[in-house]
Amino acid sequence: MLAVSGLRKSFGGRTVLDGFDLRVEAGEFVALLGPNGSGKSTALRCAAGLETPDGGSVEVRGSAAMVFQKIHLVGRRTALDNVCSGALGRLPLHRSLFYPQDVREEAVRCLDRVGLADRALERCARLSGGQQQRVAIARALCQRANVILADEPVSALDPQAAVQVMELLVDLAAEGMAVVAVLHQPELAQRYAHRIVEMRTAVAV
Repeated sequence: MLAVSGLRKSFGGRTVLDGFDLRVEAGEFVALLGPNGSGKSTALRCAAGLETPDGGSVEVRGSAAMVFQKIHLVGRRTALDNVCSGALGRLPLHRSLFYPQDVREEAVRCLDRVGLADRALERCARLSGGQQQRVAIARALCQRANVILADEPVSALDPQAAVQVMELLVDLAAEGMAVVAVLHQPELAQRYAHRIVEMRTAVAV
């Protein structure tokens, strides 16, 4: 579950979020739509703890993981290694140098969940954009997150790959995760999301 209340955020004196509220329950997939500058990505980054809001509150039941438009994978490493990195936050330093067997087995299960177990040992640089995005989602699963925050996860993908990623996010919500995705494609939001939240550019007073 994710609960955002009265969120406020400014950058350089420009108000981006002004009293933003959002509640997403486990099992729900919510799409955020709105023009550039309306604060969609900022809201997600505040919810994930990547930005500090100027006011308001963020409550996450469990933990949240971000999936970005620019897929932050290490291209020269295998899909398996990239997914294993999702476990770094819970590993002691001496175990993070080489991923232990239990983490590697969990990472394989996460890759299997996104349909890429057969590509586990392939370098990410050799995967398609859609496959890389699914690896990024598998990494989020390896973080054992309860909330998935996806910032424009399909904007750089071809239509077929976009559908695969959207269907995967829907499936994750059906399995009990709270999923929030920033989208620029209203047709995809209408087709896949349980609920659409339309954001507007904050007006300075």
